[in-house]
Amino acid sequence: MFKKILIANRGEIACRVIKTARRMGIATVAVYSDADAEALHVRMADEAIHIGPSPANQSYIVIDKIMEAIRSSGAEAVHPGYGFLSENPRFAEALEAAGVAFIGPPKGAIEAMGDKITSKKIADEAGVSTVPGHMGLIADADEAVQIAGQIGYPVMIKASAGGGGKGMRIAWDEAEAREGFQSSKNEAAASFGDDRIFIEKFVTQPRHIEIQVLADTHGNAVYLGERECSIQRRNQKVIEEAPSPFLDEATRRAMGEQAVALAQAVGYASAGTVEFIVDGDRNFYFLEMNTRLQVEHPVTELITGVDLVEQMIRVAAGEKLALSQDDVTLTGWAMESRLYAEDPYRGFLPSIGRLTRYRPPQEVAAGPLSEGGKWLPQPGGAEAPTAETAVRNDTGVYEGGEISMFYDPMIAKLCTWGPDRAAAIEAMRVALDSFEVEGIGHNLPFLSAVMDHPKFVSGDITTAFIAEEYPDGFDGVTLPQGALTRVAAAAAAMHRVAEIRRTRISGRMDHHERRVGTDWVVRAQGTDMAVVVDADREGATVTFDDGATRRVASDWTPGQSLARLDVDGAPLVLKVARIPAGYRLRTRGADLKVHVLSPRQAELSANLPIKEPADTSKLLLCPMPGLMVKLSVAVGDEVQEGQALCTVEAMKMENILRAERKGTVAAINADEGDSLAVDDVIMEFE
Repeated sequence: MFKKILIANRGEIACRVIKTARRMGIATVAVYSDADAEALHVRMADEAIHIGPSPANQSYIVIDKIMEAIRSSGAEAVHPGYGFLSENPRFAEALEAAGVAFIGPPKGAIEAMGDKITSKKIADEAGVSTVPGHMGLIADADEAVQIAGQIGYPVMIKASAGGGGKGMRIAWDEAEAREGFQSSKNEAAASFGDDRIFIEKFVTQPRHIEIQVLADTHGNAVYLGERECSIQRRNQKVIEEAPSPFLDEATRRAMGEQAVALAQAVGYASAGTVEFIVDGDRNFYFLEMNTRLQVEHPVTELITGVDLVEQMIRVAAGEKLALSQDDVTLTGWAMESRLYAEDPYRGFLPSIGRLTRYRPPQEVAAGPLSEGGKWLPQPGGAEAPTAETAVRNDTGVYEGGEISMFYDPMIAKLCTWGPDRAAAIEAMRVALDSFEVEGIGHNLPFLSAVMDHPKFVSGDITTAFIAEEYPDGFDGVTLPQGALTRVAAAAAAMHRVAEIRRTRISGRMDHHERRVGTDWVVRAQGTDMAVVVDADREGATVTFDDGATRRVASDWTPGQSLARLDVDGAPLVLKVARIPAGYRLRTRGADLKVHVLSPRQAELSANLPIKEPADTSKLLLCPMPGLMVKLSVAVGDEVQEGQALCTVEAMKMENILRAERKGTVAAINADEGDSLAVDDVIMEFE
């Protein structure tokens, strides 16, 4: 076994690999850029080596710099994580030449599966079900239209070297096929330097379901069930689960056996993922093979008890797989929510800055047992199940740390496990509500909203879920009446506790409980709810004016930013901040200003004028922190609706800001090269 490995990555995946290596008694070497000098993976590793400036193309993906770090550290093997150099055959080749083990598949498998046309041909020859399509080179738009007609509309036009949704178009008729072919070709050339295009049938009611495979260098291979990855936004996964709520055992077995056949056809060794698209009738078609560890691998670990990173290390060291297909059992259900540094209220634009508060929910061990009854250790190091549900958080940040503009905005993967899907979802709801993140925009409210969405809860999802259910973006959650009364009862009970504390602090100690009233009006979501709070030693009974009651119990004390309550026997977790005459309460994706007033205060405040928001219709405000890279207009220019005004770069993504209506530019307050904050006024219009 290796004595020292280098992790050629950063963030949560580097931390994840370090945890398993530490448990195996293997020393670890981290690499870091200027931006990551104080990063968590640097702190966790046994040693760390600086490899260059902040941009990844000057540090993390420069093969020579990684090779120099390997030589200076004496590492015997390298784990690439995902992204960066993980699927770069030249990196695998450089390691092989240097006599350093690559904790990943052989170079030939990376090359074969990295090209979509080649991989489809190999899959077809291996007996893997593939989407009907034309895998050969397509000369021009005329040939593209002819091929699309033969396949039958709708068709998907895709770049062979594509990824991340680039070079991809859907065509529903001949005109769209002609236009889409040229657009895909141009985009592929610009993004990948490879303009080869192929065309395949577009699958309706599609689900994105992938099979985890594990193979060694001795010809053994197994599949570890599937992951449902259909909750995607712009072709990027947001929520994953294992197993899929859609597959039956026969389909799972057929997909798994075909995935193993493909792995063996390319001489695969290590952990890998075969991705399929599955239609509404459970017909499945090969998409691609990812020759690396997947971001969503924890959900497979939680339902199988298999540490995939450990298996990758053992395979790279030449060991045989210790488990056969018969040893693989799927126990319970696991969910993964990706926490991104992006603002869901601003079109999911990237958000950067300092984490002024970062308090993940406490990790709890639970999950599958092996057949022998021995607890299979999870990467976090837990030794035995301690609860009916589990919580796991894979992260690469800490409170006080900075979210950089240079890298992927994902900062954590929150996972839960339960004995069934409903339990895993409920555990995720509570865990999301318990996750405190301040200082940056983040997508926790959106993740909570999905967990409560009826279609998601029922498992009736496709890859179009977010586009169809949130076509206008995300504006927060309006709580249904039942959930709102739970929050109102909690707020009233909490307010009573705060008022008692206030009377004590002010010196009015005698009969202080009699001084705190029992009648209150809770104002939330535009609704006034009159309540009576009847308290005792175990909690409080809150009675509404229609006679309905809610029983509230909690150990919350004023000043705590998180309140864990029990309302009518069910958990309720609230993020709490004090505001005048009430609280800002966040739960289940809702962000509420809740005022708790005396009846007289409520009566008087109803007559107060409502403050109107400022008129910003003649201003162009910066929607995200970033760098002004291009001004497209000048003062005095008349602009049309939809016209490009300027381009702001954030997290290496260029965002074009466009005119919302016709107008004339009266002033420009920023120059190219300026750093901009959220809501900075870039332009003014007449």
